Amino acid sequence: MRTSWRSAPLSALRGGLVGAAESVPGISGGTIALVVGLYDQLIDAAGQLLHAVRTLVADVARGRGASAGLRALRQIDWPLLVPVLAGMVVVLLVSLSVVAPLLEEHPVPTRAVFFGMIVVSVAVPLRMMPHRFRPLDGVLLVVAAVAAFALTGLPAAQSTGDPALWFVFLGAALAINALVLPGVSGSFLLVVLGLYVPVQEALHARDLGFVGTFLLGAVVGLASFVKVLQWLLHHRRQGTMAVLAGLMIGSLRALWPWQDADGGLQAPSESVVLVVVLAFAGAAVVLAAMLWESRLTAAGQTPGRA
Repeated sequence: MRTSWRSAPLSALRGGLVGAAESVPGISGGTIALVVGLYDQLIDAAGQLLHAVRTLVADVARGRGASAGLRALRQIDWPLLVPVLAGMVVVLLVSLSVVAPLLEEHPVPTRAVFFGMIVVSVAVPLRMMPHRFRPLDGVLLVVAAVAAFALTGLPAAQSTGDPALWFVFLGAALAINALVLPGVSGSFLLVVLGLYVPVQEALHARDLGFVGTFLLGAVVGLASFVKVLQWLLHHRRQGTMAVLAGLMIGSLRALWPWQDADGGLQAPSESVVLVVVLAFAGAAVVLAAMLWESRLTAAGQTPGRA
């Protein structure tokens, strides 16, 4: 069933929450998409869009016209995709000017809020499992958690002013896939690869070669991964949810409130009471969002569907 355009404001709000998460290094928008009930719908819509684009390009290249591609485009859930993407972009741009200064000036309390949010969010993929938790699910969860913990502990690479375009392409493909994986931050991966600053500089300087290569890598990476993830969600949902929960648990390393300048973990050293209070406040926000999403689902089966 397709989403109704009447739900566009609600979809934009949920997309805005995802965009806000993407502005925080260490938080994946996929995590918040899970919390607000958008994850499956967005992956399916992205899969439909990629299929439609491939069909359209193939038909035009073979001289068959564009009728099949246009039919595929009409099948996309545009009433969901358009407002969600609009909300994501607008709130992401606003959040970048708000969250970054907070992390810079007040890192411990800011990370405490987000730490509490992610701790509670781990319950979301576990609740979405179609069956009871199995021993194999526990193994998958632990392996994913260890992998995410190790990944978020990698030191930032030295930014290079003029990275090779093949490396830019590869970095974009990896970062865009992190966007759709809960617990993995695309911006954090760019920092680890040493591409975060060069990307910002290329955008500022309007370096079309660099930006074009980055966008091409992102498109190829997303096209390669979304269909795989879509298949896993539909055919291996139990294990996939266990992996997503593990990724979220491991990513908590990046949000531990007390860290040194290089991201090394430190023992609690200041404002412990304040940090605990803020973490509980962040957790309460996510719990409220989870209850909101649950009530919407109970009232209309799937939020925004008609």
